[in-house]
Amino acid sequence: MTTPPRYLPSMPLPPYTYVPGRTPHPIRDPAGHMYGKHEQSAELDIENWQRCDQYLFGIDLFNHGYYWEAHEAWESLWHAAERTGPIADFLKGLIKLAAAGVKTREGSKVGRVRHSVRSAALLHQASIALSLTEESRLMGLNPLQIAYLAEHAGREAMPHGGENAIERVFDFQLTPGGD
Repeated sequence: MTTPPRYLPSMPLPPYTYVPGRTPHPIRDPAGHMYGKHEQSAELDIENWQRCDQYLFGIDLFNHGYYWEAHEAWESLWHAAERTGPIADFLKGLIKLAAAGVKTREGSKVGRVRHSVRSAALLHQASIALSLTEESRLMGLNPLQIAYLAEHAGREAMPHGGENAIERVFDFQLTPGGD
């Protein structure tokens, strides 16, 4: 796989990705890469998503195999969207897809399937509520295409990889564009 592009190159990627039971918890463990850092509140502007650092950094994290960290980045935006409605469903769909990546790294096929299926359902739900078509983009991404990819990820064989390496476990990238 080729190295994905960065959408927020000014933010360095963490030194490791959190995998429960294998690496220090980023926030709770003093050895964690986010330990002691104040969590910033995120601002959500779906019309100007290109300027939403938390969103773009979440895409960078996801595309580079930092699934737990991507989940955290998007979760702050989900809270900014007040955790309800089609925009919140779209963000939660991305969060669940990242959670499927974490479960894959943990070796949990059941977790990968459960989170992939939920991701697809949330992305479909957001698309219907917003009357999106197969060509529509929301915050630069195509929710229906990602829903398809999430469904596929839940059906494909579990990838095998190293214990602690930062690795991508999906055969696709999130590529914002348009808008």
